[in-house]
Parts: sequence; structure tokens; C-alpha cells
Amino acid sequence: MSGPVPWSTLITQGVAMSWNRVASAGGALLLAAAAVVVLPGAAGAVDDRPTAVVSLGDSAISGEGAGSYEPGTMGENGNWCHRSTQAMVHRTRLADRTFNLACSGADSANVSLADTVHYTEGSQARRLIDIARQNRVTAVVVQVGANDDPRFADTMVDCVAAWVNALGPSCRSRLQAEWPSRLAAMAPKVEQAVRDVRSAMSQAGYADSSYSFVLTSYASPVTEKMDRLLHGPQGCPLRIDDAGYGRTVAVPQLSEALRGVATRTGVKFLDLSRATENREACSKGITTSGEWQRRLTVDPYALVTGGLDAIGLHLAQQSFHPNAAAHGQLGRCLTEFVTSGAGSARCLEGSDGNLHAVA
Repeated sequence: MSGPVPWSTLITQGVAMSWNRVASAGGALLLAAAAVVVLPGAAGAVDDRPTAVVSLGDSAISGEGAGSYEPGTMGENGNWCHRSTQAMVHRTRLADRTFNLACSGADSANVSLADTVHYTEGSQARRLIDIARQNRVTAVVVQVGANDDPRFADTMVDCVAAWVNALGPSCRSRLQAEWPSRLAAMAPKVEQAVRDVRSAMSQAGYADSSYSFVLTSYASPVTEKMDRLLHGPQGCPLRIDDAGYGRTVAVPQLSEALRGVATRTGVKFLDLSRATENREACSKGITTSGEWQRRLTVDPYALVTGGLDAIGLHLAQQSFHPNAAAHGQLGRCLTEFVTSGAGSARCLEGSDGNLHAVA
């Protein structure tokens, strides 16, 4: 058996135990302090990447008709994307940087994640992933669908042919029967493209709520409000009634079909169907001043940049597209729309002569 423990030993042991407790408590406090210092820094890390807005789609948003095309997109080596430095996305005031992935003639598949090639370029959505990783994308704008089943460019050619053959049927007579079914066939293709763009942003690490996603419709390039006798020689070889049908029926119906896509996919919608109202091609008579849509335009310079490949449609590729002035106004309206936070709006000209996003 052990004997009694001296008071000095008890005191020594007690002091040692007290110091151990203090040391343990101190260690816990140090760990807690470290957690307080480290954790908020990790959770609230600042994203110092430059902000960016990106556009995807076809000729109407690539800047076709605005001129000042990026080198390499003017027919060189078969690339006729005609991406303009004056395109709508570059005229916005939404971010530090602007990127234009759109390409003239693109359809929904070319925008999607599908393995397609158009004018030597692959998927626009796939290229978006890299841009979204290198920049902090705050807005994505898509304008596509017209080159799917609506076949907008071919339809314009058919309408010009109907004007040339004055004794034949009108362009409108065939479109009235086919247009609704064309739009119905287009819608699911645009929906897939929109979902793929959303998927691309997700792959780049973005939550749906972290950026604005805008789907736009199209502005009418022509109007029945032009000189009834001279509009053909002035650059709009279309029958008056055909042009009226396009402006008042075909383009608004296309817009409503795209609005439905936006609703079903949960993205914002900007209606451009009346964006160039009273400023369409040939609406000003003899002069083009004040118009926001190009008239029939033949560009011989396309032979210089694209060689013999330019012969045919590419010579007149810029025809009936928004010009640089229009893109400036569309960029202005898009900026208003995104900053407003609204879910849908339409671009309409105000009393000041500028386009505004009207909810």
C-alpha cells in the first residue's frame, strides 16, 4: 500500500493539471480563431475575372449588314460568318468585355452542343464554355431560329422571285398555308439550343441565377409602307402585299413562337418584331438615311475576300439585315432590358428617336 501523499506533491500535481487544462483550452481557442480567420476568406473569395456578355446565334445578331466585319469572317477559307465589330453585343454597356460567337446562316444545331460545323466553325455553345471560364459572364444573348424551318433567307429569295414574275402567284399565298407549321417545327429545335447554352454555362460553373439569359426575336426587314411604283428599283424588289404580310403577320408570329420557347425554357425574352418599325428597308423612299435595315445590297468586295466562292448568295449576303445604326439602337435597348431586371419586354422607338425596352 502506498502511504499518504505529501501536500507539496498534491499542489504540484494540481498546478500541472491546471496548466494542461489551460493549454488544451488555449489550443481549442487557437483552432477556433484559425477557423474564424480562414473560413470566411474561402467562402467569400472575390471573383476578379473581367465581366463579359456573350451573343450566340445567326446573321441578325452576328452583325450581318452592319459592315466592319472581323478578319477571317469575310469569306476567307470559306468562313462567311460576317461578325461585325458594330454588332449589337458590342454596342451594349453591360460588362467589361463583349464576345460575339454568332455566325451568319447558323441554325439552332450550330448554336447547340451538337457536333456540327458551319462555315468552318463548330458549336457555339462549346466555345461559350471556355469564355465563361476565363471571364465572369453576366449576360448571354441568343437569337436563332430563322434559319431553321422558317428558312428566312430562302423565303426572301422566293418573294423577290415572285416580284420578278409579276404574273405568277404571290409569295404570301404559299406562306400563309405553310408558315404556322414551319414555326411549330422550329420551336423544339430552338428549345434544345437554349437548353444546351444553359448546360454550357453550367459546365463552366455557373448557377442559372448568376447571369441573365435573354432570347430575342427578329425585326421585320421590310414594310408595305414604301413607294408603290419605285420600291423595286430603289432596292426592295418585293410585292407590296407580300411585304405587308411579312411585317404584320409572319414576323409577329415568329416572335410569338420564340416567346413560347423562352417561357418553356425559363429564360428572358426581348421582342424585336417592331424594333425597326417605320425604319425598314425602302421606308424612306429615295434616301436610305434614317433606315435601320439594309436594302438589297450587292457587294463586289466579297470576291476579293472570298474569291470565286462569293459568286451567288454571298455577293448579296448583307441584304435585308439591320445596319450599323440599328445595331447601335438594339444594343441600347438590350442594355436597358437587362439592367431593368424585367422578364420580358419589346424594343420600341420612343419620342427621342431611340429604342427603349418597354415592358
